[in-house]
Amino acid sequence: MNTLNTSFEWTNRRLFFSPQRDASLDWMDAFAQGPCVLERDTYLRIYFSCRPKPIDGRYVSHSGYVDVAKEDFSILRVSERPILELGARGTFDEFGVYPFSAIEVGDEVHAYYGGWTRTVSVPFNVNIGKAISRDGGRTFERVGPGPILSYTLDEPFILSGPKIRRFHDTWVLFYIAGREWIMDGERPEPVYKIRMATSKDGVTWVKAGRDLIESVLPNEAQASPDVFYEDGRYHMFFCYRDATDYRKNPERTYRIGYASSPDFLHWTRDDDVMKFSRTESGFDDEMVAYPHTFTLNGKRYLLYLGNEVGREGFGIAERKEGAR
Repeated sequence: MNTLNTSFEWTNRRLFFSPQRDASLDWMDAFAQGPCVLERDTYLRIYFSCRPKPIDGRYVSHSGYVDVAKEDFSILRVSERPILELGARGTFDEFGVYPFSAIEVGDEVHAYYGGWTRTVSVPFNVNIGKAISRDGGRTFERVGPGPILSYTLDEPFILSGPKIRRFHDTWVLFYIAGREWIMDGERPEPVYKIRMATSKDGVTWVKAGRDLIESVLPNEAQASPDVFYEDGRYHMFFCYRDATDYRKNPERTYRIGYASSPDFLHWTRDDDVMKFSRTESGFDDEMVAYPHTFTLNGKRYLLYLGNEVGREGFGIAERKEGAR
C-alpha cells in the first residue's frame, strides 16, 4: 500500500543502446549491462558493461561507455576500448569488470565496480574494486591490485553491484552481499541482499552490517540498489527475483521494486509505487532489471535492462508528467 502519495509511472520506453545495432567492436559483441550516467557539459556519458564472444563457452566482462547528446539523446560516440583493463592473473577482477558506478570528485572521476573471477564449485565470485580517471572519465586506473570491499565473517562471498553516492559529507556505497548458493537442478544460483557502507574518504568503509530491504519472496535475490533524494526522502529503485527457475520463467525472473527512507539506512518497501513491468513483446517482454535513474532538464528518466539481463542492450523510459 502506498502511504507516501508517491508513484513512479513511465512512458516513452524503448531500447536505448544496443551493441549489435549501435557499435561494431569485437570486445562489445553483446550485452550492455548496469548502465550508469555521468553528466557532462553538453552530453551524457553512460557507462555499461559488455562481453565479447565467449571462448570455449566462457565469457569475460568489459566496461565501456556511450556518449549521447543532451538535447535529443542521439549517440555521439562509443568508447573504442574498454575503460579499464582486466586484472592481472590471479587477481579478483581477472575475468570481469561489471557493474561500474562513477562519480565526479573535483577534476577526477572515481569509479566503483564489481570485479569477478572464476571458481570451481560455483561459477564465479565477486569483490568491489575502485579506479580513478584523470582524463575526464575516458580511461581509469586501479587504486591498487586488490579490492576495497571484500568478504568478511558475515558477508562470505559475492560483494557486487556497487552504487556510489555522496550525501552531505558522507560517501555512501550501496551494494549486494551473497547469503548462500542454492542448487537449481545441477546449476548453483546465488542469493544476495542489498546492503550499505559509509566512508569519510571513499576508500575506508564502515559496513552497516545488515540487509536493508525486507524480502517478499522465499529465497529472494536483490540487486542494483539505485538511490536518490527527492521531496524530502530517499528513494531506492532495485530489482529482485526468485532464487531458482528464473532464467526462462518470466514469472520468477527479475522485476523492479521500490523502497523509501528518511535517512538512507532504514527502508520501507512498497513495490506498488514502482509502476514498471515487462512489456507484451520486444526486448523486455521477459524481464526488467538493473534500474538506474537520472534527471535532465527537470525530467526523471529510467535506464534498465531487458531480457537475459541486457543481452540486446539497455532501455530508457521517461517519468510521466505530474506523477507523484
